[in-house]
Amino acid sequence: MGLQLLACLFHLPTAVIYGSLSLFVSILHNVFLLYYVDTFVSVYKIDKLSFWIGETVFLIWNSLNDPLFGWLSDRVFLSTQQPGAEISSPEVVLKRLRALSHNGPLFAISFLAFWVVWAHPGLQFLLCLCMYDSFLTMVDLNHNALLADLAVSAKDRTSLNFYCSLFSAIGSLSVFMSYAVWNKENFFSFRIFCVVLALCSIVGFTLSTQLLRQRFEADGKAKWDQESTLKELYIEKLSIPQEKRITLAEYLQQLSRHRNFLWFVCMNLVQVFHCHFNSNFFPLFLEHLLSDQISVSTGSFLLGVSYIAPHLNNLYFLSLCRRCGVYAVVRGLFFLKLALSVVMLLAGPDQVYLLCIFIASNRVFTEGTCKLLNLVVTDLVDEDLVLNRRKQAASALLFGMVALVTKPGQTFAPLIGTWLLCAYTGYDIFQRNPLSNVVSAQPKLESAAALEPTLRQGCFYLLVFVPITCALLQLLSWSQFSLHGKRLQMVKAQRQSLTQGRAPEVKTI
Repeated sequence: MGLQLLACLFHLPTAVIYGSLSLFVSILHNVFLLYYVDTFVSVYKIDKLSFWIGETVFLIWNSLNDPLFGWLSDRVFLSTQQPGAEISSPEVVLKRLRALSHNGPLFAISFLAFWVVWAHPGLQFLLCLCMYDSFLTMVDLNHNALLADLAVSAKDRTSLNFYCSLFSAIGSLSVFMSYAVWNKENFFSFRIFCVVLALCSIVGFTLSTQLLRQRFEADGKAKWDQESTLKELYIEKLSIPQEKRITLAEYLQQLSRHRNFLWFVCMNLVQVFHCHFNSNFFPLFLEHLLSDQISVSTGSFLLGVSYIAPHLNNLYFLSLCRRCGVYAVVRGLFFLKLALSVVMLLAGPDQVYLLCIFIASNRVFTEGTCKLLNLVVTDLVDEDLVLNRRKQAASALLFGMVALVTKPGQTFAPLIGTWLLCAYTGYDIFQRNPLSNVVSAQPKLESAAALEPTLRQGCFYLLVFVPITCALLQLLSWSQFSLHGKRLQMVKAQRQSLTQGRAPEVKTI
């Protein structure tokens, strides 16, 4: 039985093994997002100053570590002429897999550091956040970079992304299982649950990366044997000077001339803002727009759907991408977001069922769009390689640069949202409990009943005008993005010719 299971694992498609890495990240990360603030505030009793210092340092480190780790990982790929032998594609993939095999288990161990007291709460909060985000960034960068390194065609990349979405949806079930063991008064069961999740993640990362490494080590060995056979026939072009590796400043200058990259990060900044706006204000919208109209179970159902449905919905979006292309699907989702928001605005806040559908679909479609954009980044990786004639695609570095520009949207979302609500209603949403990770909707004033109609109207306008504004800005920037259709086909053809046409020149015998 064990041998049969092992044989099945060895014969799994590469896309399935690659997608399974998303499972081992999501089972931990979803639990982290849901409980880490509540743990430090309610269980460890962290003070307000330490909390905000930790969050501020985390915000800075979270923005900087993506391009930093991407640069450290991919700087060797940037120049067009490297000293010595060329770096082959199997070697690049193996480099990513080695990084995942090391950082994946360390990511799981850093997850466990949140749930046991081992230092002063303020110090532990700061160190845990930075350590966890560092390993998560290394895992995400290398996993996303493999999407560009394992495949070039849109069909193959959508297949890889399909399995990522499928396994991410399965990983979201850890959130529902966590409800059964979460207890602030008795933390033992939750700690055991987290240890089990971390062990599953460690075993999963180790097994998956080992399976992938065995496949590509075989490819790399075959390529090495071929190059050894042709070594004596290789024409050394001594007259061509070797180009030095470019500096970070030169790379940034190249990016500043990459027109499609600039338009994409403008659009994606708005997208990241909208995704986190929905996450931050979802409980507020449920309470002030629907709490007196729907049951508690219905509200819990809407909250659960908002976690799982984006992954399942993405499976359908990816099938559309195979037929219509990523550009057309993303543009259609922007138009859909705009249309639904206008319809909701015209219908008003009293249409309960329409409001339920809109609140859920707004989050589902927005999160679904975010998950498709990795495919666009892989296309930008191809274009970057072709435009600058690199030796290898600097996949992790480009993903890191995208994150550097777009991650501030995570901070802008709660700041702009609360400012707009306060400006319209005079209501400070964090007045009573500024440390809660779940948005508090209980006014501090005794005149709450008088404030409620204005607050409800303010929440409704916030709910519909934010997606309308985001959709208009995104349609404007997305219309300037030209990496689709014939241009995208040309870029992919040139990348394939660049990567496949670098065999050593052979003397005429």
